[in-house]
Amino acid sequence: MSHKVVALGGGHGLAATLSALRPLTNEITAIVTVADNGGSSGLLREEFKTLPPGDLRMALAALCSDDDWGRNWSQILQYRFTSSGAMNSHAVGNLLLTALWDRDGDPVAGIDQVGQLLKIIGRVLPMSLEPLDIEGTFRKNGISEVVRGQVEVALAKGELESLRLIPENPKATPEAITAIEDADWITIGPGSWFSSVMPHFLLKEQAAAIATSKAKKIMVLNMPENIAEGEFAGSSAQKHLELVLGHTPELKIDFAIADQAVVSQGNGLAEYVATLGGTLISADVGQTPGGNQHDVAKMSRTFAHIFGATLLK
Repeated sequence: MSHKVVALGGGHGLAATLSALRPLTNEITAIVTVADNGGSSGLLREEFKTLPPGDLRMALAALCSDDDWGRNWSQILQYRFTSSGAMNSHAVGNLLLTALWDRDGDPVAGIDQVGQLLKIIGRVLPMSLEPLDIEGTFRKNGISEVVRGQVEVALAKGELESLRLIPENPKATPEAITAIEDADWITIGPGSWFSSVMPHFLLKEQAAAIATSKAKKIMVLNMPENIAEGEFAGSSAQKHLELVLGHTPELKIDFAIADQAVVSQGNGLAEYVATLGGTLISADVGQTPGGNQHDVAKMSRTFAHIFGATLLK
């Protein structure tokens, strides 16, 4: 039996999750954030008034077919130009997606077309059909400051007071809502908490669909270094979960995956996950002890354990 899995996230965290899921099921839908405003994606977004393509490109590359054709096109999609001119640091996949969107005006069709080129396993969808911004209010030294933009919010210092999307009530991608409703499993994370995880719960229509979906939900928590130094720095894994639940209080989590180094901090994480109706899975899922990257093979074995599944190959 093939499990229908929806993976929510963005950036390198989502790409790692997708790579880990690929050996377990052919029915994967990646739903990707669209609030990136930095680098190549930010430049193309600003010039062409389109979705930022970078996180969508990484998801497509992660799901490429496991043969010479798929691997070759995946490498081409990820290739970045190096020059002293305007093309410097632009990824080929970003340009390809932007070209299709600019020509046809249909973001989903353009992504599907690149997916067909790579012969991807599953499908990649944007969470919204319009580019979004993240706006946060941070308090430092008794003063509140409003910061707008994914990059700017990621670099902001101080205590987070509020987080929101701009525009305030964007419309979710219809195909994404359908995939969430039909899913057997929904994975969330890991990744940059403000830009890869929280947007999925700030988009009210999608958050409601996640909460009411019959699918079992798996939260993949960040590695210790990301919790200590990344966005929401200094906050515990429980605080990360509390931020999600603060925006979607009706959400129930069936499983939370945390590296053993996170659990060993003795912070009552298992007990908190239990209050959400879930089970904490403590496992060695890191590439290196104390590092900030999840290991794809270890994550795949952990997902297989949760699904009760066997590898497809």
